[in-house]
This record gives sequence, structure tokens and C-alpha cells, in this order.
Amino acid sequence: MIRIRDITLPPQHNVAQLSFEAAQLLRVSNSTIRKVKIVRRSIDARKKPDVKYNYTIDVQVSGNEEKILRNSRCKKASIAPWTSYKVKPLKNPDAKRPVVVGFGPAGMFAALVLAMAGARPIVLERGEDAESRHEKVQRFWQTGELDVRSNVQFGEGGAGTFSDGKLNTGVNNPRIPWVLEQFVLAGANEEILYDAKPHVGTDVLLHVVQHIRNKIVSLGGEVRFNTQVMGLKTKDGRLTGLELNDGSTLDCTHCILAIGHSARDTFRMLEQSGIGMEPKAFSMGVRIEHPQSMVDMAQYGQLSPHLPPADYKLVSHQEEATVYTFCMSPGGYVVAAASDEGGVVTNGMSFSDRAGENANAAVLVTLQPKDFPYPGPLGGAVWQREIEEKAFKLSGSYLAPAQRFGDFLEGKASTGEGSVRPTYLPGVHWCDLHEVLPPIITDNLKKGIVDLDKRLKGFASPDAVLTGPETRSSSPVRILRDENGQARLSGLYPAGEGAGYAGGIMSAAVDGMEAAEAVLKSMM
Repeated sequence: MIRIRDITLPPQHNVAQLSFEAAQLLRVSNSTIRKVKIVRRSIDARKKPDVKYNYTIDVQVSGNEEKILRNSRCKKASIAPWTSYKVKPLKNPDAKRPVVVGFGPAGMFAALVLAMAGARPIVLERGEDAESRHEKVQRFWQTGELDVRSNVQFGEGGAGTFSDGKLNTGVNNPRIPWVLEQFVLAGANEEILYDAKPHVGTDVLLHVVQHIRNKIVSLGGEVRFNTQVMGLKTKDGRLTGLELNDGSTLDCTHCILAIGHSARDTFRMLEQSGIGMEPKAFSMGVRIEHPQSMVDMAQYGQLSPHLPPADYKLVSHQEEATVYTFCMSPGGYVVAAASDEGGVVTNGMSFSDRAGENANAAVLVTLQPKDFPYPGPLGGAVWQREIEEKAFKLSGSYLAPAQRFGDFLEGKASTGEGSVRPTYLPGVHWCDLHEVLPPIITDNLKKGIVDLDKRLKGFASPDAVLTGPETRSSSPVRILRDENGQARLSGLYPAGEGAGYAGGIMSAAVDGMEAAEAVLKSMM
């Protein structure tokens, strides 16, 4: 295959044009081009409103590739590299099956790798299967009735299931294409294989995670829902078993701990069990909402049916902290994401079509362990909980505190919406967010949002809606592990966001795979 980079086409193009472009660049006839595979697709809006699509493609040709490439003298073309991730099967599977705790991206892909190797993993997930979980989440959003066992944070697919389903990452890892392939095999749109900013959408993810679970089961794995690890059994510094919420003990010598960033009760259990942990920098802030049309105009300089809803990723470096946008959801919704009674937590999500009226994103302030008002490994988690409880007490319900940005700057409570209608379910409580968030967050948000307006015109609009608090961007804890991926307890492999080694679906999935590889190596 010949790889050709930097092919630009207008927004209203047809992908069939790629074959003709390839023929021209390689100086061959159209009939010489046998197959075109899109490797990467992105949008170049640097010269707005003259927006272009940019493609990298792999081309299969009739004839000698090296000769065609040499004769073309095309500087954009080269022989395509070939890389492929393969799972090595276990020659002698251990009688004691490895256990994976948690079925978010890290746990799911750890279990998939183990299953494909023939290790027959047992997955323990404290929440419910995707269908049951979806019903519980919808009920919470509509009525405020929270199930602390099965919610936006806990259950099949993890917290990422109820999100935009973004699969882009800053991590450069050869496992990433394989992860994307597994998502496509499970029902995701194949465009995620080449889009520069791939996303699945929560409506599709709900089905994708079930298909991956079924594949794990078909390969000999087992997934147990409503099953929480309550304690660890050890002997001579090695893991021997897991104490479960039904009072039973599961024998276990290899356990991948992929508990997610919100398993505070499990963090406490690990601390009490002597598992080494440390406080980790994380971020808190609010969700900000604008009309999607405003974002489109700011990013593209035009409104076009041939362009997808625009996104953004913004950073502002302040003296005390960095303010940045995270988990941006074009055409999306702000949603309730609480997992503990008496606490308000916000998050953002989009459906696959991204057809909502508003765009939303988290605007977060980086917080270092020195900023935490509470000591110890769990000091950040205690701080999270305190802020979530303050938010709940304002209205005595799961209504989220909300404020227009203009009022936020002036330090006065908002009494209602302006030109932007908040999308948060079960609903918002108009107030002054200074009653919820500490000064280190509010002061930096004020300066940061104003500064970000220089990069995205309209970002600091007085009518932009701030809904908070956004407290669960990442884990405030890191579980220490050695060069073999094990915690201080031999046989315990912390992985993913909850362990403090990932930030997003893709990085968590990759970290889970690496944990599985470490387990397989130990079992060889």
C-alpha cells in the first residue's frame, strides 16, 4: 500500500474523489487505483471561512508500488507502514482464573485481552448491565431518584458510557488502532477508525459495550454484575482472594483493579488494607453551555450542512492554576452524574448525531495536592464530596446550581436564563456559584473564561450558562504500582482512571490492556 498525506477537499466533497486525487498525485490512470482506504480525516479551519477536509489515505495499486512511487516524485507519498496488535494465547492456562474488578474501558479491554488469550477472566462489576443501568439513569434524570449502586458512574461501560464517547487521545500507542477496531466490530461507526476526533455517542455506546461483553463471554470469560469487592485476602504479601458484597470469598491470585475514578468506598478499603496510595493532582470546575451555532461560527466562520458540529479545546495558564476545557460535547447535553446520595455532580454527553441546540464543555481548574484542604491520600476525594454536598444543600435536591456568566463575574445570583437555555436534567437551581465553589476555583474561572474568549469569540458571553459542580474529571488518587504493574500487594494490578494512570476512554483502555499483558506474562 502507498500512503498519501495532505489531500485537501472542500466541505461538500464526495469521498469517491479521493481515488481521482490519488491517481493524479501518483501520475497513473484511474484504473490503476484498485482500492482506497482512509487512514485519517481532519478539518482544517485555519483560513476560515475557507474550511477544508484533510485526508491521509492508503492506496492499493496495480503494478509495482516502488516503481509507481519513484516515477510519481510525489513528496506526499510513501510506502505505508504496517503495524498490527495481536494477543498471544496462553499455552497452559492457569487453573485459577484472573479477576478483573470494574467494567469500564480499562476493565473491559483488560478482560477482552485476557479472554482472547484463553485465560477465561472473571469480571466483577458493582453496577448493573447496560440496559438495566440505562433505565436507572433515565429515572434519575427525570425524577431525581438515585440508585447508588447503578448510575452514571457505576455499571457496564463505566462513566464513559454516558458521555460523548470521545475516542481521541494524546497517547501515542500501537494498541490504539486495535481498540478502535474492537469498537467498530461491536457496532460503532467505522469512521472512528480514521477521524482525527472520533466519537461514538452515548446512544451507540450502550449497545457497543454489550457486544464486547458478549464477546468476552463467548471466549470463556464471565461477567458478574451487582458484585462489589469489599475486602482483600492476603498471605505473605500476596493476594489470595477477594471478599465480596454477598459475604462470599473469591479465590484469586491475579486481580486487575479497574475501579474507576468515583469508587470512593473502595479507595477507603484499599487504604485500610495498606495498599500504597498518594493524592494526585486533578481538576474541578463547571459545565459551560453556548448555542452550538455560535461555536460553529467561531470555529468555521460559516454555517454549513457539510460540516459537523464544531468542537473546541482551549487552555489558559493563570498564575495560580491552569484553566482548560475538557470533554467538550458538540450538540450535547449537561447531565446529572451523582453516585452518592446528597451530592450534585455534573457531566456532559452527546448522542451520535450531535443534534442538540447547545454545545457544552467542562471548564476546569487544575488543583495540586498542596491546594487540598484535607491531608492524606484521600484528601482530594474528601474535598470533592464536600463541594458536591454544598451543591445539593442549596436546593435540597439534585437540581444543579447554575449561573449566567455575566452574573458570575459580578458575583450576584442569577434568577433565570438569558438567551441560552440550560439542558441539565433533572433541572437547575439559579444561584451564585460562589456559594458552592471555593475561591481557588471561582477566581481562576473568572480570569480563565475571559482569557479563553480571545481564542473562541463568544466564549465569555454574559448569557453563557455555568452549571456545576464538575468534580469527577479524573481520579484524585493514585494507587502506587511497580515496574511490573503491581501494587505493594503482589498479584494486584491497578489500572485505568481510578488507579490514576489514565484520563479518557482510550488511555484507560490501553492501560487496561497493558495490565492484562502483565498478568499474562506472570501466568506464563
